[in-house]
Amino acid sequence: MEGMWNSILDVLKLFLSGDQKLYEIIFLSLKVSFSAVLIGVLIGIPIGSFMGMVDFKGHKLMVILIYTLMGMPPVLAGVAIYLLLSANGPLGQWQLLFTPGAMIMAQVVLVTPIIAGLTMVAVRSRVKIFFESAVSLGANKVQIAWLITREAKNGIMAAVVTAFGRAIAEVGAVMLVGGNIENYTRVMTTSIILETRKGNFDLALGLGIVLLVISFLINGFLVAGVLPYLQRGEQV
Repeated sequence: MEGMWNSILDVLKLFLSGDQKLYEIIFLSLKVSFSAVLIGVLIGIPIGSFMGMVDFKGHKLMVILIYTLMGMPPVLAGVAIYLLLSANGPLGQWQLLFTPGAMIMAQVVLVTPIIAGLTMVAVRSRVKIFFESAVSLGANKVQIAWLITREAKNGIMAAVVTAFGRAIAEVGAVMLVGGNIENYTRVMTTSIILETRKGNFDLALGLGIVLLVISFLINGFLVAGVLPYLQRGEQV
């Protein structure tokens, strides 16, 4: 037990002292996760908003598909991207396998359905409330879509936060397509796996706590900073 606490303290000391290797791993983790979530936002929010506002033939099937993809096993996403980017794959000429780019692609596959699905639910809950009022005030389709999406922004923010949590904690897919290469594709989660396999359980636990601290700080910023700002804008 004493050894565990010592290892945790050692990792925290490295974190606070600005250890270069540790910070490179942290920076890459954040870079990959933020990039994936940003791309997921650009794809998922329009899809989720459309699905939440418009009924069409096959709508229920699409909803079921999105919900199914929300629970996609990370290893499956990793295998799919691996096959796409392998030398014999359709995107093999890009030479992205075992690069941060491949890791971002794998995480995009995982987070986009989450953003789309939760955005769809958030928007759907607002359609009944605001659609008829907007039509009665003479709003056109674009204005109605913007109004409903804006009113659903708290739910959409929750979708983004959930997606970021999925991305930052991902290990299976990024291990497959990134290869856990030191000083290149090694991130926090793959470092934890590596240390666990080496039998350094205390060090792995320390790295995990650092990851939790970082996630706590980012989520704290979103909840204490971004959400109140959105709510003030809503009141105005």
